[in-house]
Amino acid sequence: MIEFKNVSKVFTLGKRSVHAVQDVSLKINQGEIFGIIGFSGAGKSTLLRLVNMLERPTGGSVYIHETDVSKLSAKDLRKQRSNIGMIFQNFNLFHSRNVSGNIAYPLKIAGYSKSKIKERVAELLQFVGLSDKAGDYPDQLSGGQKQRVGIARALASSPDILICDEATSALDPDTTQDILKLLKKVNRELGITILLITHEMNVIQTICDKVAVMENGKVIESGEVFDVFTNPQQQTTERFIQSVQQDLPSESILKDWNTNNGGKLYRVIFKGDVAGEPVLSTVTRKHDVHFNIVYGSVQELQEQLFGNLLISLVGEETNKQKALDELAGLVDMKEVI
Repeated sequence: MIEFKNVSKVFTLGKRSVHAVQDVSLKINQGEIFGIIGFSGAGKSTLLRLVNMLERPTGGSVYIHETDVSKLSAKDLRKQRSNIGMIFQNFNLFHSRNVSGNIAYPLKIAGYSKSKIKERVAELLQFVGLSDKAGDYPDQLSGGQKQRVGIARALASSPDILICDEATSALDPDTTQDILKLLKKVNRELGITILLITHEMNVIQTICDKVAVMENGKVIESGEVFDVFTNPQQQTTERFIQSVQQDLPSESILKDWNTNNGGKLYRVIFKGDVAGEPVLSTVTRKHDVHFNIVYGSVQELQEQLFGNLLISLVGEETNKQKALDELAGLVDMKEVI
């Protein structure tokens, strides 16, 4: 549905050229929630603005429904933009208009009749759970309520695509989860493709089907969220994952454990069905070895179980090696210390 083909964007600042986006190729399928994550300055915001041609690519092409949007006439581009909703980090609401007025604004610009606007606004207020706030003004709303208005306004013209620019960055954790649930509802009930950028890995983990990791204007890693999360290939990706999953105890705890217990520690990664099976118990019992879980957790990721445990083994060295060899064929594991 959305495809970036070898897209680059260079900004000229005096005598200096800034390569904000460098040779990016990505494909976002219809109905997906696709996340783009990166630290500040990675190029993710610029990439997002290329979708609706708020920035034009220096090289490469951006396709929507197999149409190169950079080649559209001004008239066709305006029509295309009406098919793309946007929500922003700072809400971008009109403080002089009440909630209904903010949602109605794009419909008025598009020339809808008053009766149609009234009907559509009421429908959207109910969808985002703000029917009782229709006459309130932005200054009377909480941050989460403001973002719900922003989402309703973005949906007003019934777009196929919703672009989210750090939509939860200004919200507290509980409100963030509420907004992410609403975005999932938008995706599942309305079938709208969502493209979002964020620097928060928990947002990617909670809502996205696929993710691309950007650094210095380049996509350094991409794929299904579960695959990227459970088997990161790049150091930057690992840093993001560690922000939501502490996979090692602190150095002081490791030092105390090593002093009091000694021996080697192994990280064991369980994925999918294996995460629900007693693999450790079965294998260690078979080889007369005991295991000790030092650290870790089992969690749900994209409706799949994912376990990340730090374990030690106790027993005869020969038996421990047999157990390790068998475990290696069932789960991902490696020696940590």
